Amino acid sequence: MKIGILSDSHTKSDYTELAINHLKQKGANYLIHAGDLCIEDNLKLLQNSKLVYVTVFGNNDRSLLSLSNEYNIQKEPYYFKIKDIKFKLMHLPYYLNADSDIVIFGHTHKFECSYNNGTLFINPGEICAREKPLIECALLEINKNEYIITYYYKDINTNNFMKEEFRYER
Repeated sequence: MKIGILSDSHTKSDYTELAINHLKQKGANYLIHAGDLCIEDNLKLLQNSKLVYVTVFGNNDRSLLSLSNEYNIQKEPYYFKIKDIKFKLMHLPYYLNADSDIVIFGHTHKFECSYNNGTLFINPGEICAREKPLIECALLEINKNEYIITYYYKDINTNNFMKEEFRYER
């Protein structure tokens, strides 16, 4: 199972579309967005990806509240399962405790991943290239005994994504 993870698109729907297409090309079966979509166009991109997706409201998503019935956008922290894996999804990193198998968050605009006491924590970085000139996202591959996180990043002035890989035994 492969899950594309994004966060902090802000108003950059062109960058969001680029990242979604890249993650789909790399085999993503699901998309998870950790909030701060800011505009409906970013929600439409998730919906039009034809993948199962979920997202949460970020601190800049007040204008999207009225759209919660049209899109799969939830209040944080949002708990859900994919197959037998428990996820917790949030934008603000206020609930970073090990009460799920995988905790996904955004807001800081910095990629990070760690595996502590049986819980995988992932922040995919930023789509919007606001803090640095990088479009960032992650692909989580879940195997029977291993998590593989591939961090993708692309300078806004180049054509190709670069990558770094992190592996953790489950």
